[in-house]
Amino acid sequence: MLSKTSRTLTYITALLYFVLGLLMFSLPERLAPVFAWKVTGFMTMTIGGWCLGNAWLAWITARRWEWRLVYSALIYLWLFGAFETCVVFVFRGKLNLGHPLAWLYLGTLLVNDLTALAGVAEWLRIRPRGERFGPKTNWLLTSFAVAFIIFVGFLSVYGLFAKIGAPGTNGGIFPQVMSLFTLRSFAAFYLALTLGVVPFLWDRNQSAILHHGIASYGLVVIITLAALVYLRLFDFAQRPGGLAYFGAYLVVGIPLLFIFGKYGTGRQAQKPEVSHEEVTRISSQGS
Repeated sequence: MLSKTSRTLTYITALLYFVLGLLMFSLPERLAPVFAWKVTGFMTMTIGGWCLGNAWLAWITARRWEWRLVYSALIYLWLFGAFETCVVFVFRGKLNLGHPLAWLYLGTLLVNDLTALAGVAEWLRIRPRGERFGPKTNWLLTSFAVAFIIFVGFLSVYGLFAKIGAPGTNGGIFPQVMSLFTLRSFAAFYLALTLGVVPFLWDRNQSAILHHGIASYGLVVIITLAALVYLRLFDFAQRPGGLAYFGAYLVVGIPLLFIFGKYGTGRQAQKPEVSHEEVTRISSQGS
């Protein structure tokens, strides 16, 4: 398994995301004017939702801390930090660093990146092998993962390459006009989400995908809550694309509740079963 250093850094990352997310989520209108770049109150609360969701994901992953169970959640977390840092670098000329909140955001990304570097270095050192354990995913879980990859992956690619003025960028889906900086930040978030799930196209370990689901569930719940708080901004009659933004989280979140109820949350990776012949051989060696 990954080292104590990686685990400690993951806990620190969780703490920083929690502090940053709590501030942005609870004081969106007050903090929007002093954020690292130009955003609205709704955007501030949504980014705060990302941070709170990341805090939950990092905490529960560090808590369980077994590579074969939590690796996909770590991949998402590492990629989120790397992708958002790339966005900040590309748009560095538009950064507003006049308030401590902006430095807290950049500092949190930096710690996230250090966590990723430590984790990748440790992975390269120990080279954990993919290990079969517990029940395999059934067609329902696999289909859910495939649908998620296709839908969220499309959003990420579109957000990475769309220009301002393209369909959906002028309040057609998200109810407010985004700057290119914000649009790329959303795209980076969606891309990290997509790539975190891709391993389940070949990894059929049910406990691992269930852990990924419960670790990511904070993102679904908190971002949906932000949309509910700003529901007044959505005009579904004039701009029906808003249903896609609002509904996407519900389409993901509601089925996951039934999946958790039926299969659990992947709380513990089950050890590989030992055959009767293997037990007999070990016993004979012991005697």
